[in-house]
Amino acid sequence: MKKTLFFVWALTAMMATVQAQTNTQGGISSDMLKQIKQSYQGTATDKALRNAIGNNSISKLALNQENLTGMDTYFSIRVNSKGITDQKKSGRCWLFTGLNVMRAKAIAKYKLPELEFSQNYSFFWDQLEKSNLFLQGIIDTADRPINDRSVEWLFQNALGDGGTFTGVADIVGKYGLVPVEVMPETNSSENTSQMRSLIVQKLKEFGLQLREQVAQGAKTATLVKQKTEMLGTVYRMLVLNLGVPPTQFTYVRRNAKGEPVATEQHTPMTFFEKYGDPKLVQSYVMLMNDPSREYYKCYEIQNDRHRYDGKNWTYVNLPVDEIKEMAIASLKDSTMMYFSCDVNKLINSERGLLDPNNYDYASLMGVSFGMDKKQRIQTFASGSTHAMTLMAVDLDENNKPRKWMVENSWGATSGYRGHLIMTDEWFNEYMFRLVLEPKYVTASVKEILKQKPIQLPAWDPMFAPEE
Repeated sequence: MKKTLFFVWALTAMMATVQAQTNTQGGISSDMLKQIKQSYQGTATDKALRNAIGNNSISKLALNQENLTGMDTYFSIRVNSKGITDQKKSGRCWLFTGLNVMRAKAIAKYKLPELEFSQNYSFFWDQLEKSNLFLQGIIDTADRPINDRSVEWLFQNALGDGGTFTGVADIVGKYGLVPVEVMPETNSSENTSQMRSLIVQKLKEFGLQLREQVAQGAKTATLVKQKTEMLGTVYRMLVLNLGVPPTQFTYVRRNAKGEPVATEQHTPMTFFEKYGDPKLVQSYVMLMNDPSREYYKCYEIQNDRHRYDGKNWTYVNLPVDEIKEMAIASLKDSTMMYFSCDVNKLINSERGLLDPNNYDYASLMGVSFGMDKKQRIQTFASGSTHAMTLMAVDLDENNKPRKWMVENSWGATSGYRGHLIMTDEWFNEYMFRLVLEPKYVTASVKEILKQKPIQLPAWDPMFAPEE
């Protein structure tokens, strides 16, 4: 009886395998391949293109010479940059941008010659808080199988150095600020990948240990004790790489001429309260232009925060023209903004110009690229990848924007003197997020914010952190 059952099972499996092997429907047949090959005729033009592309950068060959005329750098409304920063080989653009927005206000308010907040200080606490966010998330989901979508997402995103303005609010609001000279950059803060890789490896090991503890019936107190010890290990690794975060320090304030006018004693929180922007951190408004989702709705991203006890990223989805109106109102009031976009799309890095006409890939390849913004989002072809500080707009005679400019964090020699200029057409296609102070937000948007947010999962493709 057992032999008969085994024979039937084996025969069924063999028939299924044969059927799978002989089912060629949907594959590339010989006739289909002949037709496909006809798309390349080997003409003189084809050969010339093949030779050129085979020996050169595609972008250089597609560079649109007609778009290389003199670049207009005049802006009718401009908030002057307060000094270009450089995130080096790290994904901390969100942090540089948020701190640059706040320092501009401090420089103007106190007439300082310069000011730069320590990105390294805030980054230290960001990495510790994200580590706790991961470990507590593992505890919260420990009753689920390891291949559960939420558990998989946690292990896939144990720790990163990217983020959004939500992270600025979470970290600065809890740990305050210090000037860069009090906790300067280190090699690991400017080159984050190796440090992050080692901490991630340890966190994943800890995550498995916590799941095992829960499976064995460990009490909450035991789990808290173990998690605290694990975070102690992470803290030590961070100190070795980034330094010890200061708890108090002396700050010499200078006037516009660079002359000392006051010697102040501070903690990170008192420094934040005086030179930071507590109001912005506590009550910012995030706007989004995502045509793949319904406009005039409020959305919230699960687990998109930098502290376990922080605030998830919540935003209002709006047509791009309405976002522009509020951005212009902020710039007219000399207030910079946190801004994010798909920066690598059609960028001419040497000129610092973002323009859909920078490259003509269609003519080079002989194919058209016809997806609109909604379709690019739906097919994972575009999303917000980088944050910068929106600081200027050029308006035409009808008060409509021609172009925009951002202060970047790639160093003073990148782009246009450390800035990027974008045409309004590019802004429409590749701008995604903007953070505004409430006073520049329309009454209708404030009403939308009263809605119960529509929950979106942490793995939603549009919401990868800016780096």
